[in-house]
Amino acid sequence: MTTHYLLNKLRQENPLVHSITNQVVSNDVANSLLAIGASPMMAMAPEEMEEVTKFAKAVVLNIGTLTTEILEAMLIVGKAANKKGVPVILDPVGVGATQFRQEAVSMLLKEVTIQLITGNAGEMAYLAGIDWSSKGVDAGEGKASGREIAERVARRYQTVAAVSGKEDFVSDGRMTIGILNGDPMLTRVTGTGCMLSGICGAYLAVGGKPVLESTVEACTAYGVAAEIAVENKEVNGPGSFRASLIDALYNLSEQTIRDKENIKRYHVNKSEEGTNE
Repeated sequence: MTTHYLLNKLRQENPLVHSITNQVVSNDVANSLLAIGASPMMAMAPEEMEEVTKFAKAVVLNIGTLTTEILEAMLIVGKAANKKGVPVILDPVGVGATQFRQEAVSMLLKEVTIQLITGNAGEMAYLAGIDWSSKGVDAGEGKASGREIAERVARRYQTVAAVSGKEDFVSDGRMTIGILNGDPMLTRVTGTGCMLSGICGAYLAVGGKPVLESTVEACTAYGVAAEIAVENKEVNGPGSFRASLIDALYNLSEQTIRDKENIKRYHVNKSEEGTNE
């Protein structure tokens, strides 16, 4: 069981989360951050990155609609955040789809210290070096489990990794948490993964817990909100679910999360700890 005290702390502090995100869903990411209790900033110009970081409490780098100029901005803001001690979250959307994305993510991981990498199984399998059949930004299929992928990414990049799916897995390479909250309707709305990485940024922004635990709280809260959203009698498809999800995030309480949470704890085999595959 987790305590979920970060939700109240988040709403009290209202941290500014700077998100260079997927332009397809930028509005939804901003609204989900507002609903959960954070303050979004979506600046993208390289010229203002260092200045923006003076105010940010977390930085989210999402490569969904990546360009050369956006990559430049990400490198500037990522390095500035590192200097200030601000957590950086990487969402490698569609990383396996093109050489440009692959090279960009490789550069970001080399030049910026990333506290959390979050993505679907296909994206994270690419980073883990696991064979996977994916289509564009969709998760696709493969033989490895989400748990194995999360653990490999965490060990390989010495960070925390979160793999979304039917069961979400969050790992720091030593311990892995499985989160069974959520709903299949999340897969029918574009950008729900981008919203999750933004919310993870909000939880990391307030601190108070290790990155692993903060990420588990964020993923659990988001999954519970999805369950509540789909129960709304007015939800009859992806469009109404999308609006209901924002409302559910806004009305979410720590008690509701405690009542509905469904998580498992796994210990990584000692023989695998410390391996850097």
